[in-house]
Amino acid sequence: MGVPKKKTTRMKKGHRRSHHHVTPNAYVKCDNCGELKLPHVVCPSCGYYKKVQVIETTEF
Repeated sequence: MGVPKKKTTRMKKGHRRSHHHVTPNAYVKCDNCGELKLPHVVCPSCGYYKKVQVIETTEF
């Protein structure tokens, strides 16, 4: 059985988990309306993707 002989220190644990941090999402401006959106995704506010209307949006 693989049982550790000694306790893993906080420093060792921290070094091992150094890449487990959360990275913020990258946002870009929509070419059509200027709203922030995720890259390579249809704009949820206007429905445009690469200056072409892909989905119809309803105005309230």
